[in-house]
Amino acid sequence: MLVGYVSDERYVALPEVLLEFEREGVSIETRSRASGAVYADLEPGPYQVALHKEGYGPKRVKMAVSPERPHQFRLLSHALLGYAWPRCVRSGERSEFRVHSTEAYKLEVWRYGQRKELVGPLGWFDEHGPKATMQITPDGDYTQTGVQWNKFGYANPQHKQYAQAPVRSGLYYFHARAESGRFFSFPWVVAPARPTARIAVLASDMNWNAYNNFGGRSNYISPDGLPPRPTVNARLELDRYTDPDFLNYKVEDYAPLSFERPEPLNHIPCEVQVDDPIEGRAACHVAPTEWRLLGWLERRGFDYDLYSETQLHFGAVDLDAYQVLILGPHPEYWSAEMYFAVKQWVHQRGGKLIYLGGNGLNCAVEFPDPQTMKVRNGDARQWRAKKVESRFHFYHESEANLLGVVYTDAGVMTAAPYQVVDDQHWITASAGLKAGQIFGRQSQHMRIPGGASGHETDKVSPSSPAGVQVVARGLNPDQGGAEMTYYTTQSGGAVFSTGSICYISCG
Repeated sequence: MLVGYVSDERYVALPEVLLEFEREGVSIETRSRASGAVYADLEPGPYQVALHKEGYGPKRVKMAVSPERPHQFRLLSHALLGYAWPRCVRSGERSEFRVHSTEAYKLEVWRYGQRKELVGPLGWFDEHGPKATMQITPDGDYTQTGVQWNKFGYANPQHKQYAQAPVRSGLYYFHARAESGRFFSFPWVVAPARPTARIAVLASDMNWNAYNNFGGRSNYISPDGLPPRPTVNARLELDRYTDPDFLNYKVEDYAPLSFERPEPLNHIPCEVQVDDPIEGRAACHVAPTEWRLLGWLERRGFDYDLYSETQLHFGAVDLDAYQVLILGPHPEYWSAEMYFAVKQWVHQRGGKLIYLGGNGLNCAVEFPDPQTMKVRNGDARQWRAKKVESRFHFYHESEANLLGVVYTDAGVMTAAPYQVVDDQHWITASAGLKAGQIFGRQSQHMRIPGGASGHETDKVSPSSPAGVQVVARGLNPDQGGAEMTYYTTQSGGAVFSTGSICYISCG
């Protein structure tokens, strides 16, 4: 009978995994097939199972054999990975560092601003028992439940591994380096214990989570839940590659995504500096690019306090303590609570919002608990039929009501410079730009090089506030250029939007 499937942390099928099922003194051995399928002549009921495959962490699990529900066995490859938990804290609070390594490793904390600054070493961590620094992942879909590292084998309080957040707010990274030289870095957002600057910056940790596919799912790969069988060949099996009429969002309800997972997409190689090109597919719109914004602010002498989006959602950000709130390259996922709080701050209490990204606030998110978010993508067929401007608009209102602009598909995955539209506006005049002048040619954005208007771009829409002014526009093809806009509110508030993911990469 089919007992289950074995897969790795990407939900890719693992063949030739050795499994031993034990119950009441009886041991039955089998191996997984090419599809990861596990067949064995077993009676239904509880078993203890040992799994082993070279290059992956062995483990023992307790499971119940059921003909109706094949079990999803999960193994973790030999790698160097880690994350901080909580990932976002206030100065003086503690986070636990949770590192997976098959060899001894050294851990340091660095601050990422105008340059990388060593805060200090946390020490060497090695094994008392064989491979005791190696973590395991739970069986099943742990994109929903979290990977639960440091849970198993860390019963002794002395085994807990903590770091205290530094006094200075900012983006910090843990640097893990194994004896072999293998390196992995992971972010840590440190907010101030109390406001210290006039500017607050939001790190887009909800966007990081939406794009994080560790465990085999993200909001882009199997967003509604893991398929019943692990993948053998993605190009031959996943709908996004095989269905010419593919719709990623075609259900009403989507399985939750846990924040409690490593984020390889936020890894920054040790040798990379703030002025270097941003290499790779994912880095160009998540923490590595947000670091470039923070580096620019510090280079220009602007003091700021850094928070995460989740901290804003859960009430840790006192907006009225700040004059300016800055959003980074791709704050795509926001909760309704965040959106309307910021909108009220801008429209009724004179807040100043600077939106330096593209495709922002495009989709609503809810929180079943502080560790988990659910994305409200909706059914694309329904929101296209209603002709709404975004997924957020489908459930609430268009984000153009706040940002002044909203994402459209025109110009997607292209990049170009901006051209000045209005040289009388103070934004362009203060920069000495003339009508028709082109700016923003150079870019660190190596996924889609070509200029500051690109990757994904936003434009003025019927939902934009009255009086919104377009001061510059990207030269992307198909009239897909980002529209750089500004508007003010009767309360003295103001919103400046660049409308482009690529903008910060050209700072």
